[in-house]
Amino acid sequence: MTAHEIDYHIYGEEMQYVEIELDPQEAVVAEAGSFMMMDNGIKMDTIFGDGSNQDKGVLGKLFSAGKRLLTGESLFMTAFLNVEGGKKKVSFASPYPGKIVPIDLTNYGGKFICQKDAFLCAAKGVSVGIEFSKRLGRGFFGGEGFIMQKLEGDGMAFVHAGGTMARKELAPGEVLKVDTGCIVGFTKDVDYNIEFIGGIKNTVFGGEGLFFATLRGPGIVYIQSLPFSRLAGRVWAAAPRGGGKDKGEGSVLGGLGDMLSGDNRF
Repeated sequence: MTAHEIDYHIYGEEMQYVEIELDPQEAVVAEAGSFMMMDNGIKMDTIFGDGSNQDKGVLGKLFSAGKRLLTGESLFMTAFLNVEGGKKKVSFASPYPGKIVPIDLTNYGGKFICQKDAFLCAAKGVSVGIEFSKRLGRGFFGGEGFIMQKLEGDGMAFVHAGGTMARKELAPGEVLKVDTGCIVGFTKDVDYNIEFIGGIKNTVFGGEGLFFATLRGPGIVYIQSLPFSRLAGRVWAAAPRGGGKDKGEGSVLGGLGDMLSGDNRF
């Protein structure tokens, strides 16, 4: 299925959203929970899977939806279709601070591989499937799991990177070592593997985990500075425990420091 051609504009800096312009009968599919706003005249419909196999009968729809279960996503996605004349706009918001990355699949050989929670939305016709690891080490120690999402087709897709996004273009044979959670995605020719950090001190006291990812070119890699797992871990560590007491944000004064700084929660 040829993907619909869509125009877009990304707004904001830290908490971005993407506004997509739809011509009559054009549609975009999105993950549940990413919708922000839309013009009147756009019809919202819940579909099995990603909508790329809607013309292949019940079995095609079930196969498309079943792939999403393996990545931990919902069986359903939401399609937004312009059913009236004239251009209409629909917007989707990033789930936490970071950057929205537009991916034109025609520039990447029709395929892009990303973390399973990075996908935000895409033109209808883009296939959102699964990418299995062919290496045992990557499967067991990949940090974010050995099942990643693959976006295939000839249309536009949008993924989200937490914090600040870095784009690295690797030459043939060039290697980049990355924290496993910091990978947003990469092009189809990049070789991805997991490597043991090594060393007793690194293993026991390093605090960075036992493994990191090695990405070997040629290809393009997108890296995020703030993966959601890291953000959630920091929030959880700082959350009040037992009666609402917090940790004083590292201050040696503790609660007294909160009072002096104007935090009068008592």
